[in-house]
Amino acid sequence: ADRKKLHTAPLGQAFRLRPFHVLVATGGGYAGYRKYEDYKLEQLEKRGIEVPVRLASDWEVALYKSVPTRLLSRAWGRLNQVELPTWLRKPVYSLYIWTFGVNMKEAAVEDLHHYRNLSEFFRRKLKPQARPVCGVHSVISPSDGKILNFGQVKNCEVEQVKGVTYSLESFLGPRVSTEELHFSQAPPGNSFQQQLVTKKGNELYHCVIYLAPGDYHCFHSPTDWTVSHRRHFPGSLMSVNPGVARWIKELFCHNERVVLTGDWKHGFFSLTAVGATNVGSIRIYFDQDLHTNSPSYSKGSYNDFSFISNNNKEGIPMRKGEHLGEFNLGSTIVLIFEAPKDFKFNLKAGQKIRFGEALGSL
Repeated sequence: ADRKKLHTAPLGQAFRLRPFHVLVATGGGYAGYRKYEDYKLEQLEKRGIEVPVRLASDWEVALYKSVPTRLLSRAWGRLNQVELPTWLRKPVYSLYIWTFGVNMKEAAVEDLHHYRNLSEFFRRKLKPQARPVCGVHSVISPSDGKILNFGQVKNCEVEQVKGVTYSLESFLGPRVSTEELHFSQAPPGNSFQQQLVTKKGNELYHCVIYLAPGDYHCFHSPTDWTVSHRRHFPGSLMSVNPGVARWIKELFCHNERVVLTGDWKHGFFSLTAVGATNVGSIRIYFDQDLHTNSPSYSKGSYNDFSFISNNNKEGIPMRKGEHLGEFNLGSTIVLIFEAPKDFKFNLKAGQKIRFGEALGSL
């Protein structure tokens, strides 16, 4: 008689589908389908078959962006920080190593039991001799990865992969004040691209490097330069693997990214770290005020920080090969810089590259 009655909701009410659930299920299913399509394209590329470009329509992009990738990436980040029991570390990390082909012989600490959680394992350091920095060439690769594209910037458009472009101004945002960057004032009628070029006879160049999950996740300074300004774009966290980059125009402009701009001996220089799914965390070592994938930031805006006005008007000097930052998993680095017309890239599209190897020289 003292037992409480158990009340159950009607079956229809218990399984009532809410709009959010439908959105997540639909968007997630479509994202999975796209992953499968990307896999098929990668297999064709490996066989040397040229893949035709098919851009996503507006509704496909909107559907993909409806997947709560920012929330999922924050949850993934929390999961990565959970300390694993000692007995579980080797099986978990070994599975990851086998899946993504990680070379642990290059790691500063090869013992898998040393890494308390997945986050520490992702951010593992390398042995000093594992990545010798090229001292001959002026620009080196800032990270391990795959070369997606490189070349001159033309008509204010940059290629993310062959045949698929994005707007230079949308990617970098409005030009930073010339007073901060020590640049000469360009005539107001010039294009955005022409305003970035500070010296007569120079051209604007770009290089896109994709970091796979199995790559070394830290990135370094690609040359001797001074960082004057940081611009943080909160945005989506869609996948940036080559298949998606070939499918979604202006993918890098949709995604969250951190743009570092400054100057080197030939003029303008910028390095942009682009976020991706499960890579909401982008860390810049000298910038403690940067917090990426934060719910306090809304999409479509950007946040500026000047190292000139906050650092005794000198900016942050970086030496070639110096540690610059890290990703939580893997993502993309985009270099956009000014150089003389005789600058030549020593690259091939699709090639694998490692941090410290030459990108190009004069």
